[in-house]
Amino acid sequence: MEIRIEGVTREYYTERKRIRALDDVRLTIPANQIFTLLGPSGCGKTTLLRCVVGLETPDSGEISIGDEVVFSHGRGIFVPPEERGLGMVFQTYAIWPHMNVFDNVAYPLVSRKTPRGEIREKVAKVLDLVQLEGFEKRPATKLSGGQQQRVALARALVAEPKVILFDEPLSNLDAKLREETRKELRTFLTDLHITAVYVTHDRVEALALSDRIAVMRAGAIVEVGEPRKIYFNSDHRFVADFIGRANLVPGTVSTLEGDHAIIETGIGPIAGLNSQGIGVGSEAVLCVRPEFMHLAATDTSGARNVFRGKVETLVFVGDAYEGDIRIGDTLLTTTIPPAVEVAAGDDLFISFDPDHCFLLPVGEGEGGKGKVESRK
Repeated sequence: MEIRIEGVTREYYTERKRIRALDDVRLTIPANQIFTLLGPSGCGKTTLLRCVVGLETPDSGEISIGDEVVFSHGRGIFVPPEERGLGMVFQTYAIWPHMNVFDNVAYPLVSRKTPRGEIREKVAKVLDLVQLEGFEKRPATKLSGGQQQRVALARALVAEPKVILFDEPLSNLDAKLREETRKELRTFLTDLHITAVYVTHDRVEALALSDRIAVMRAGAIVEVGEPRKIYFNSDHRFVADFIGRANLVPGTVSTLEGDHAIIETGIGPIAGLNSQGIGVGSEAVLCVRPEFMHLAATDTSGARNVFRGKVETLVFVGDAYEGDIRIGDTLLTTTIPPAVEVAAGDDLFISFDPDHCFLLPVGEGEGGKGKVESRK
């Protein structure tokens, strides 16, 4: 079921100032997709989710779920949370510790006075879906973190909601369990063909789970797109920087060559994709992901974007090395396969394919020829 958010604003007041948590947010969340709200802490993503649920009342705007307007400031409409047909999974799971698994999952149906036989049937079905069949009588306090997360998911699904919403539900799990659970969650939600809205500040989680991502900053939507588009060819410098590790190299566009452009930088001319049509003479920033930078002892390729540098630092992170390569006054971060023999202090050549780096416009206050920004 589609969700439409039109001009939603939410403000909070303290003794000394007014804080605008949401700033004229306009967003359409497609039906039957996993849609993620991604952004740093304090960007407004949880506030937006709570406005959709009805736990927060916006100061302006309108929210529709399917064909029903559930909030309209101008028309004085406010549908209570329990009447919006939504399921919710919270960060803390909100599992009742004095109940067993069956009673936790059945609670939404019991509160609606659903017939007992129908409750048993629906709880059995949803526990089978989340692979917790046989756990019905298990006390909630005896469950692992991953199992508690599944109970919270089952409880949100048992009432067959139109939309299910998640507020950073995996943040309390350890790294390995979080990775396993997000794979399971992606499978569950895809098979259900349900609209899911997912809030997280974890870029890996967003990329792995989502059909589409909306990146937020300071209460506003910066960019919306599919994960690959957001990661490989973002339209905004903030998004390119936030969504993954990036080398952001400032310069000036000197030449246009079809879909590519040459940008003059502090390390020399670099060719990259110019999907935004930045013109000659304009300042721009070239974004190069560390995984698309290649090292070699000699330059025998004759290709573009090849530079001589020195390995300044090298850190082993398990599946790769992370290295800082200095080219003149510029420091670039790269990912190096563990099989490559390289050490700190080595001189080498570094290269990157023009199709795997892209130009971004310089926004207000971002101009100049400053030092390259390498984000890890």
